[in-house]
Amino acid sequence: MTGRSLRFGVVAPITSDMSRWRDELQGLADSGYSTILMPDVPQWQPAPGPALAVAATITDLRVGTWVYASPVRPAWITAWEAHSLSVLTEGRFEMGIGTGRPGIAGQLRELGLPVTPVGQRSSQVRDVVTALRDLDGPDLHTPVVMAVGGPKAEALAAELADTVTFVMPQIETRAATMQRVERFDDRRGVELALHVPVVGDSVAAFMAGPDTDPAAVRAADSLAFLPSDPSAAAEEIQRRREEIGFSYFVFGADAAGALAPVVAELAGR
Repeated sequence: MTGRSLRFGVVAPITSDMSRWRDELQGLADSGYSTILMPDVPQWQPAPGPALAVAATITDLRVGTWVYASPVRPAWITAWEAHSLSVLTEGRFEMGIGTGRPGIAGQLRELGLPVTPVGQRSSQVRDVVTALRDLDGPDLHTPVVMAVGGPKAEALAAELADTVTFVMPQIETRAATMQRVERFDDRRGVELALHVPVVGDSVAAFMAGPDTDPAAVRAADSLAFLPSDPSAAAEEIQRRREEIGFSYFVFGADAAGALAPVVAELAGR
């Protein structure tokens, strides 16, 4: 279905001491992963911008946000940080952005920030991307990865994104996800990314809720699941590219080691 080469990213938040995190990132680079990703969850770990700037000095991999929550951040400041990361990493930064996790209204209240109505949140994302393009100018193009759910977000991504990842229930069936992708207006041929929080019996931190049941996700034939067996995972990844068009797969750091043989085999193919 797609001629895009496969690539693989890892959500690698700083959840332990810095020396262990540095070793973890170096291991990812040695395994063939393409991108180190950082979540945007205030008060849980260091802010994504500084963390990614440090990560970019540890390896020569690409770095990116997975993803900025637009309601938490003023548009121009977000764009400035993204543009700055592009400059400082010499083009290795990818700006992932979306309208925030479920329940973000409660987070905004805790932070003393205005609660943006749901219908206006896609406009916030547009404002960030518009400001980023102005800052980049004609000589730099910071790739934009959009996490999209509803029709407004999908339409915006169809217009502006370089990569799209679909926000979907973790027990959404394969058939339902295929329909979601088929409905997406991909006239520009953007890269399609798949967020995979469950690998075997493991649920990735920062990628899924603590009440996620791996057995239920697997039983639903959900694309949020991959088997931990490398041979089976490699077969399934190739199937998802051929049948649906996904070419960029994002895992959690806890599963990165188990899937390293898959990445070594498939990256760039």
